Amino acid sequence: MSPASKKNNAHPVRIILFALVLLAGAYWAGARWGPRDPQNVGAVPLGSNSKSADNASSAQRDAALTDDESINVRVYRQAAPAVANILTKATEYDFFMDPVPVEGAGSGFVIDSKGYILTNNHVVEGAQSIEVVLGDQSRYPAKVIGSDPRNDVALIKIEPKSKQLVALPLGDSASIQVGQKVLAIGNPFGFQSTLTTGVISAIGRTVQTSQTTFIDEAIQTDAAINRGNSGGPLINSHGQVIGINSAIYTPTGTTAGIGFAIPINTAKRIAHDLMTDGRVHQAFLGVDSYAVGGGLAEALDLPVQEGLLVQTVSRGGPAAQAGLHGGDRIAQLGMRRFYVGGDVIVAIDGQKVATQLDVNLVLNRKRPGDSVTVTVYRGGKKLDIPVKLGERPRA
Repeated sequence: MSPASKKNNAHPVRIILFALVLLAGAYWAGARWGPRDPQNVGAVPLGSNSKSADNASSAQRDAALTDDESINVRVYRQAAPAVANILTKATEYDFFMDPVPVEGAGSGFVIDSKGYILTNNHVVEGAQSIEVVLGDQSRYPAKVIGSDPRNDVALIKIEPKSKQLVALPLGDSASIQVGQKVLAIGNPFGFQSTLTTGVISAIGRTVQTSQTTFIDEAIQTDAAINRGNSGGPLINSHGQVIGINSAIYTPTGTTAGIGFAIPINTAKRIAHDLMTDGRVHQAFLGVDSYAVGGGLAEALDLPVQEGLLVQTVSRGGPAAQAGLHGGDRIAQLGMRRFYVGGDVIVAIDGQKVATQLDVNLVLNRKRPGDSVTVTVYRGGKKLDIPVKLGERPRA
């Protein structure tokens, strides 16, 4: 090969080598100075000043705020120390029945100086150990005092010893209005002490979150609520808790501007029961029923188009004492078997009931010892039967 040919062949090789050097340099520069994903995110202790504040005093910085910003800053300063990051550990089993450690996280908030903390039941349900991290980064082991799975509320407790805890004041969820400003503080995706703001979008919703859990008279808000916010407080502009953030409506798994909170009046009743008696007092009717409607009601030759066909009544329970009748014979339709011949419940206290959720909603607003009027069809006859509600037996 001639020297000229060797020179021409070496030229493209040098170009390729030069390009590789440039690419390697660009990659190194990007890794050194380019944007990065966060490796660890922690809360800044309250009261500390960042360098970006240029040593301006808190008063000077506050003076530059708008009225709306001042509310946000004031409420956050007051509430953040009492908002808890709740970390849980549990053990689950895989397909081969091998133990698999599972960690979870959620939010909660301190309600008194003794260390009681309100959160969602689903945050701590099944946890074998619970750790609470408060706004000042202090850590405490916690234990579950009790819960109300039906309303998705749980009460846990830490032992603060000599530490003076900040507790959030509880407001009145019965007095809230659509359009009212609200603030949510929690730990979405592990980002502790995060504040989002919005308004009350609607009130009085009924939101079923599982087969056995629902939010009665739910507060709907557009304040951003994401995974990890569950159990955190929904706060009004006076710094009072009006709800416990619990669920979001989302097609993607992240906030879509529709979040739901459990009314604080419901949570206060549950917390009072747990703190004083160690259990939640729930009203109990004492019937096992099956929802019938449409073609099923017609196939069973029932006198109504929809209602709850009583299968059995609990022996000695409120319904049995009041004279409600369960089925006395078995009918089979396809693969389903029913007790028939019993009463068909169509209303309680004048409120139409067609599903078990309807009954649960009525009972959720009652207390043991309250009296209700149960409207039934017995054969072709409509009856109003007074029933004094009992207390749900312990599981």
